[in-house]
Amino acid sequence: MKQKSGTFRTSIGGQALIEGILMRGPKKQAIVVRTKDGLVTKEEELTLTKDRYPILGLPFIRGSVNFLDSMIKGVNALMYSAEQSEDGEYEPDKFDRWIENKFGAEKAKKYIIGLSVVLGIAFSVGIFILLPTLAAGVVTHFISSNLIKNLIEGIIRIAIFLVYLWGVTKVKDIRRVFEYHGAEHKSIFCYENGLPLTVENARIQPREHPRCGTSFLFIVIIVSTLVFSAVSWSNPLVRMGIRILLLPVVVGISYEISRWTGRHDNVLSTILAAPGKALQKLTVFEPDDSMLEVAIAALKVVIPEEKGADAW
Repeated sequence: MKQKSGTFRTSIGGQALIEGILMRGPKKQAIVVRTKDGLVTKEEELTLTKDRYPILGLPFIRGSVNFLDSMIKGVNALMYSAEQSEDGEYEPDKFDRWIENKFGAEKAKKYIIGLSVVLGIAFSVGIFILLPTLAAGVVTHFISSNLIKNLIEGIIRIAIFLVYLWGVTKVKDIRRVFEYHGAEHKSIFCYENGLPLTVENARIQPREHPRCGTSFLFIVIIVSTLVFSAVSWSNPLVRMGIRILLLPVVVGISYEISRWTGRHDNVLSTILAAPGKALQKLTVFEPDDSMLEVAIAALKVVIPEEKGADAW
């Protein structure tokens, strides 16, 4: 079943976890994990940064804020799902035990989450921003045109991104997470189409959703190529430094494009969404019924009581 023009679009979004799903609504977030004893649900009230600091909710600023907030909550949810899916058999390594003994269990968890976010961002920046810049500098050493240099860098960045996504799909555990990703999309489509939230109704929904994180990342890759092209510098170290400083600008613009695309249904939005939806074939796989059950359980928790309060 395809999403029809004019159907309801929800602001509820999700994230696939280890044997589970994270769903975020306008007021709540829910983590549902499947264990050997059944489904385990963790429900939390959401405190949004923009509610405390309204300026951070302004266009082009909110993109970076929401991205960082999603990363922190996402890593926290991943740790929780890992603990639950291990059925109590999770054994912390020496570094985790050292942190826990030094700072206490609660602070240790915050430090580990913070470190995971920092390392995740550093890895992404290094692989998808700095490495293409460095590689392009080597390849284009004898090319004087900045336009061609930036074009080659953009092509290298896209190639690295695609190879990376293709590579992680070959990891069995990651592939299973991507199947839960499909369950998240199908359940949200089912809700947006006004159908009862059942496994049967969710099963027939499309896997590729226009408001997917994969689509957002692809937009970031394209926007970064265009933004970086506006600032050129011959020194490779300076050029990489400029790339890092421009990242909030790239994320801010990408978020607004993604948000606009998700809110509209016209020729331009269809064109903008098409590459990202095609890319989801690498990150969104067909789920089984048990995964759909998890996604539906998480979705039901975060749907607001007031109808339409979660409109995109």
